[in-house]
Amino acid sequence: MESAPAPPARSLLGVLLALVLAAGLIACVAAAGLYLWARQDGLNPIRAIQLRITLSQREDELNTPAGTSDEYRRFVVNRGDSAYTIANNLLAQRLITDADLFVDYVQYHRLDGQLEAGTFYLRDRQTIPEIARALTDASTATVPFRTLPGWRIEEIAAVIDTNPLLDFSGADFLAVVGRGAEIPPEFKSRNAIPDVMSNGQPPSLEGFLYPDTYQLRPGLSAQELRDEMLSAFSSAVTDDFYLKAAQQDLTMYEVVTLASIVQREAVAPDEAPRIAAVYLNRLRLPMRLDADPTVQYAIGNTRDPATWWPPLTQADYYATSGLPNQSYSTYLNQGLPPGPINSPSLASIRAVLEAPDTDEYYFRLGCDDRYHVFFGLDQRDEHAAFTCP
Repeated sequence: MESAPAPPARSLLGVLLALVLAAGLIACVAAAGLYLWARQDGLNPIRAIQLRITLSQREDELNTPAGTSDEYRRFVVNRGDSAYTIANNLLAQRLITDADLFVDYVQYHRLDGQLEAGTFYLRDRQTIPEIARALTDASTATVPFRTLPGWRIEEIAAVIDTNPLLDFSGADFLAVVGRGAEIPPEFKSRNAIPDVMSNGQPPSLEGFLYPDTYQLRPGLSAQELRDEMLSAFSSAVTDDFYLKAAQQDLTMYEVVTLASIVQREAVAPDEAPRIAAVYLNRLRLPMRLDADPTVQYAIGNTRDPATWWPPLTQADYYATSGLPNQSYSTYLNQGLPPGPINSPSLASIRAVLEAPDTDEYYFRLGCDDRYHVFFGLDQRDEHAAFTCP
């Protein structure tokens, strides 16, 4: 009786070989997929895979900022600084929480060779990707600077002193915009700024430093900030404004002076044209403007160093002592003050140029402390006796 033949060794070997080939194929496909998932041009494939895995595992950390502050911090990248140096400097300023993660990110995304030397302004609420991208373009780094309508030049100077990103002081700024400072001739001529004001003093750029939010280049000077603000005024106040001023027989200097008073008087912006109309009516009569903000400007911060716009007492209106700028008080002097008392908004300038035709000559703040009550010449007694219930 013949015994059953044993399986040929070649058949078993073939099965094993097929399994090995299949496993190898799967491994190759997996490796190829991993490579395609992680590849970055110019980066070693193994290093690319390592970095991609690390970044994937730490994605939450990548997108979690070091802080929550809106405050800008000056950050300098010196020529020749490596990604490691930059990362450690960012960590030292608490702009990031992990220097190695920053380096991994810029290496994987091939940003390490694009980091530029320069001065940047960063916030700790920016994520690592946001900071890394910001550091690739020094030309976009700016210094944020904001001024508000109704500020006088001293208030602008005070804000400069609180901004650590600027390379000059408020005193430096006042030196190029205050009384007696040189005014660019073309700007001076276009806006009819006098050589000498009606009080015999040289003019300043009060009123013409356009209130806005500026993005300034790092390292600019006080004079360059002045020029930025004058340029913003010239861009906003177009030829149409000058045409309307001429139609009212007003210079732009007079318009801005009156607009600066309206700026401080109008609590509700939509009331500004009506308030402007009252003052224009008074100018044309003529009668004194009796504008409270001009008295505040005359007093300034002599009473309280913390404010340039002090509350007034009844005695202040006709006081002749203790007023550094007495000539600005329109309770003591006829007509417009010698010059603007603050930087008015474009809306306040427009309010003067587009004031309605009214027969109103008086106004008082109403009982809601927002809107005013207006009176004609024949209602003077009612105006004087007005009280809230």
